Amino acid sequence: MRMTGSFIFKYIYGPRLYRIHKTADREGRSYEPNGVEGYSDNIIRSVSFALSLAWSLGVYTSPIIAAVLYRRGYVTFEGVYALTRLAGVICVVMVGTICLRGIGRIASSDYGQFLRALQAAQQNLSKESKAELAKYDSEFYAWPIDFRWNDPLVDKSKPRVEVERQPSNQGSFFASLRALPCEILSYIAVHTFGRRMMYPGTVKLLQAAVAPMLVQGRARLIEEHNAMRHKLLTRDGNEIDSVFVDRRNSTIYANGNILVVCCEGNAGFYEYGIATTPIEAGYSVLGWNHPGFAGSTGVPFPDQEKNAVDVVMQFAIHRLGFAPENIIVYAWSIGAYCATWAAMNYPDIKGLILDATFDDVLPLAASKMPPSWEPIVKRTIRGYLNLNNLEQLNRFGGPVLMYRRTRDEIISTQESAQIVSNRGNDLLIGFLKHRFPRLVTEETLWALRDWLSGDRGHQMVLWNEGGVDEDACMERLAAYIREN
Repeated sequence: MRMTGSFIFKYIYGPRLYRIHKTADREGRSYEPNGVEGYSDNIIRSVSFALSLAWSLGVYTSPIIAAVLYRRGYVTFEGVYALTRLAGVICVVMVGTICLRGIGRIASSDYGQFLRALQAAQQNLSKESKAELAKYDSEFYAWPIDFRWNDPLVDKSKPRVEVERQPSNQGSFFASLRALPCEILSYIAVHTFGRRMMYPGTVKLLQAAVAPMLVQGRARLIEEHNAMRHKLLTRDGNEIDSVFVDRRNSTIYANGNILVVCCEGNAGFYEYGIATTPIEAGYSVLGWNHPGFAGSTGVPFPDQEKNAVDVVMQFAIHRLGFAPENIIVYAWSIGAYCATWAAMNYPDIKGLILDATFDDVLPLAASKMPPSWEPIVKRTIRGYLNLNNLEQLNRFGGPVLMYRRTRDEIISTQESAQIVSNRGNDLLIGFLKHRFPRLVTEETLWALRDWLSGDRGHQMVLWNEGGVDEDACMERLAAYIREN
């Protein structure tokens, strides 16, 4: 390929290359940049991180910074001129370093081959160009989109099922005015520490710390399990990083025709998350990262989460070709919000698996904050991060499997009574009351709560005290299944 000006520009501003994957004729290996590219890229990373940190701190401390600058005499023509010169020096250094990195990349045959594969896929995404690009692991932003939410195959007339939001009682003008300070505090809280506490996987420091693990995880999926990475575009413009392990039509994997869609937790990534379990069990697996996690863009607010899992399900059905009745949705912890929404909107799926999750995020959030903060916490959760898993779950009529972790301090509201205060209990109770209203009543609810309030030993004591005949119970259950 001829070295045109535009192609040289791609060397300069192209994505970072992390790994060259294993193929039939070569072993997989990490990409080793030469000295020029390596040193210049380290400078770019360091300066970019410092500027990002300064911007993040500056946005929320701008009044203090402005006061300090004013007192020190920088809010003058001379002060502004000095700051402008400093910014200019930083820009010149950054541009020069980026160009130097490009020179180093031009000297690398590995990067040149990757860049040609990337350009071919960007210009015409075909099965062949996709296969060539899939031989490399790089920054995901430059990859072409594989599937869009408005793909011609998608049934756009299908209505969305949503839980009705409770109308907010605004009251009089003066009541709204009195509530304004709380509204402002809620907005600041959710956009500073609140969202990051609920979804630590979006924190750049954490992502930088686990970046080597993510590369290793993708290498394992692609090189050992023949996974394929895909970019999906949501209706709100986010790009979702996903990976597909295909086990269909295999004589080795008996469960290969069943697809497990995995919804990770608040600090989980498909590279090393719950997808490992169904992969080892021989299922086909579709993993994806939440908006703002690793290669996915966006912010994990509820609407963006719903749009993300929606395009994942559409991709599974219309592009990968799995019938809904052959799809299982599997979720860990906070991923249950996406999973229950998917189950509610795709009621024909084979089943739903919920592991270590909760009924409603508000009691959990309130228990982790000082009691005096409760009004602000409630307003923030209900206004911005209302993860109402139980309400969505009760709109799904298919099979559900739940796992409760008895030593789970995250899903419990009391550290000293983790089993009793585990919100998984409330999820199960609410679900059973909805599914079996004649079985779980106010008269029988105490027995269910007593059963859930202890470990296996406690349950066996109740079992023996009640004189439960297991064989008779199983016989009646089997008869009910046969008749219905």
